[in-house]
Amino acid sequence: MKSRQEKAKDKFSSGFNCAQSVLVAFSEDLDLEEEVALKISSGFGAGMGRMQNTCGAVTGAFMVIGALNGQYKAEDKRAKEETHSLVRKFSEEFKGLNNTINCQELIGVNINTKAGMEEAKSRNLFSNKCGKYIENAVKLLEDKYL
Repeated sequence: MKSRQEKAKDKFSSGFNCAQSVLVAFSEDLDLEEEVALKISSGFGAGMGRMQNTCGAVTGAFMVIGALNGQYKAEDKRAKEETHSLVRKFSEEFKGLNNTINCQELIGVNINTKAGMEEAKSRNLFSNKCGKYIENAVKLLEDKYL
């Protein structure tokens, strides 16, 4: 059986985005069908819709945190506050490892320009950098949030 990190790396290598790769690595733990996990997280890659804001590995981790701890009853304010606290904590821990949670800062180029995308591809930034961020997110979740 593959580890969560291996599963996440395999998903990313096969063409899924960072958020999808992180969320699907935990889909069994969350009793979430893989297809549903992939669909839910599909718009969060490349910093949410390729806007290069919050890293997809981070937003995928936020989804895992929410699924494990999130509010599902209107009156459960404790779960809401706990989830917000855990998301902030995860963000700080990820920043501690990588200096930022911003996609563009993490990969170092603007992939919304033709030149930026060409540079990212020619320098293999997606496999060289994003794979590391996916591994960081999965490991942080495993070590501190499960």
